[in-house]
Amino acid sequence: MSPTEGTIPFRGHETWYRVVGDGEAPGKLPLLCLHGGPGACHDYLESLERVAGTGRRAIFYDQLGCGRSSRTDETLWTVETFVDEVGAVRDALGLDRTHIFGSSWGGMLAMEYALTKPTGLASLVLSSSPASIPIWAEETMRLRSELPADVRRTLDEHEAAGTTDSPEYEAATLEFYKRHVCRLDEWPDGVLRSFAQLADNPGVYLYMQGPNEFVITGTLGNWDITERLGEIVVPTLVTSGRHDECTPRQAEIVHRGIPGSEWVLFEDGSHMQFAEEPERYLEVLDDFLTRVEAA
Repeated sequence: MSPTEGTIPFRGHETWYRVVGDGEAPGKLPLLCLHGGPGACHDYLESLERVAGTGRRAIFYDQLGCGRSSRTDETLWTVETFVDEVGAVRDALGLDRTHIFGSSWGGMLAMEYALTKPTGLASLVLSSSPASIPIWAEETMRLRSELPADVRRTLDEHEAAGTTDSPEYEAATLEFYKRHVCRLDEWPDGVLRSFAQLADNPGVYLYMQGPNEFVITGTLGNWDITERLGEIVVPTLVTSGRHDECTPRQAEIVHRGIPGSEWVLFEDGSHMQFAEEPERYLEVLDDFLTRVEAA
């Protein structure tokens, strides 16, 4: 199953993509994977390439402005741009009928895309994706308050001084990430690559999110589609971790809001269950996709 890579013209720029798998087995549909951030690139989703072993292609791309796609400026860093990019990728790759997986911001994007009522959308898989950034901010600040006192002190001091780009602040932030983003003792190469690329090219993330996962200063600060979740009518699987920065409170809001959705909570997991428990995650994912395809 040799990967195929290429670029797609979009808004005068180039969106880079990667397809793993040679096609679909009878009755199967491809899985289009949307990465988080915004601006984190696709590499941390690498474990999902295993989907190709279940008779489906796994399709990834780096959203405009990050990773291997064209660098752009803030005029294109909008929800509307990224929603349109999903459609452009589908059109270019001939994904007439497809499942869509979204991680974190990628799931937020998937929900926004689903709200446009596109044809051929078979299902959604929303991994640790909130429906409300104001609630996300409440929950991540609560989790932050549970960090050790010396870590909280470092965060507070550097935020007050405006030195959130200092090595000390970044080290303190990493303590939060080790608890609530990826709890593995050693992070997989794909996760490390995504963080490295984000550090090298933080523009989209800073503009739309902020300096980190719990200080929200970007344009997504007031984003909230809670009241519109009932408009999403495709089969939907919600996954999250017990220790997730997208806390069970947030996952439950999405689950209860989308009619007929399912929710799987990984008791030992955090924000990247697919990296922390790749075998079990693939089992859960394949079971859901197979049932959707059979129906």
